[in-house]
Amino acid sequence: MNSTDSEKPFIAIACGGTGGHLFPGLAVAEQLKQRGCRVGLLISPKDVDQQAVKNISGLEIFTLPAVGLQNRNYFSFLVSFIKSLAAARKIFRQYPPAAVLAMGGFTSAPPIIAGQLFRAKTYLHESNTIPGRANRFLARLVDVAFVGFPETAARLKARKTEVTGTPVRPQFQVRDAAECRAAFGLLPNRPTILVVGGSQGASGLNEMILAALPLLAAKNWQWLHLTGMNDFENVRTAYAAHKIHAVVKPFLAEMDLALGSATAAVSRAGASSQAELAALRLPSLLVPFPAAADNHQFFNARIFALSGAAQMLEQRDSSPEKTAAYLTSLVEDETLRAKMATALAQWHAPNSAAQIAENILHAVLKKTGTPTSEEDTTLLTRGQPRPTSGEANRNLSAA
Repeated sequence: MNSTDSEKPFIAIACGGTGGHLFPGLAVAEQLKQRGCRVGLLISPKDVDQQAVKNISGLEIFTLPAVGLQNRNYFSFLVSFIKSLAAARKIFRQYPPAAVLAMGGFTSAPPIIAGQLFRAKTYLHESNTIPGRANRFLARLVDVAFVGFPETAARLKARKTEVTGTPVRPQFQVRDAAECRAAFGLLPNRPTILVVGGSQGASGLNEMILAALPLLAAKNWQWLHLTGMNDFENVRTAYAAHKIHAVVKPFLAEMDLALGSATAAVSRAGASSQAELAALRLPSLLVPFPAAADNHQFFNARIFALSGAAQMLEQRDSSPEKTAAYLTSLVEDETLRAKMATALAQWHAPNSAAQIAENILHAVLKKTGTPTSEEDTTLLTRGQPRPTSGEANRNLSAA
């Protein structure tokens, strides 16, 4: 079926604010693009969003003037909400959406509300066991809520829920560790610990590791430590002081290589991070972020720990001795790591992004009266050129 770009269904995905919202949204976007849809990503002005989309092609990128609700910033949050809603309406006047998908977080609500004004099909995805505030509000409005954990469905008052798991990008798969280590200048055959606090770093996690370093300095290990911007210099100096071979970076886009290089990981317990750990079968020590909304990271981590897919250590209960003991068992007990890898397999949902894309596309085609069998939906991609480079990032604020 030959078609111009303007005739392809336009799907908007609101996925900004953190990597945990953005990267699963990117995975779904790629699946929709492969099925012949035009896809727009609606992100926030935060550096993590802007850096992550720098090299993306074939997708349209829009920045909403969204601000998260924190520290009782009610006025600025309300103003940014109104501006974001106006910006989303402006975008949708130019690109009428067939569907809008929200991945959670503070960029989610305005596009969903604007999409409904344009009679678009609306969806959300909730990765965490405990839904965020935005998704709890939106669940009553959308056509379908996709969830990462079965336990989440009962916590959303949605018209319809579907358990899909959490999407991960296709490059997240079991890889050759030596090749991944070489990409960072790490030694190919030395046990490697990855420390990652999420897309914005985690000072508490960094402090835990630095406190345990004196007890681990004699180990024949090497480290890949992603610190966030604030702690970069302190962490790098600490490894040097203990003469520990370490690669320290404030931020890293190639998380698939980072995970692929590791023998074990120390990580916060965001659902997206856990989905990536599961995809690579990487044993980990999960340290839930204690200030996470509704303590949702604790419940994410507990599910993995109870199933044997990870170990969990709460930050308030940590000590240098405990941290060192957990890491020593993860690195040196091959039987434990093998059992964790087996348990992690049950949490990997390799078809999650495709399942969400197919659900959305099926509903869009049904709404327009297009035949909706699997064979017929492939017509969207036949005879159509692949999208070329991504369009310029459109920073739209209220008109």
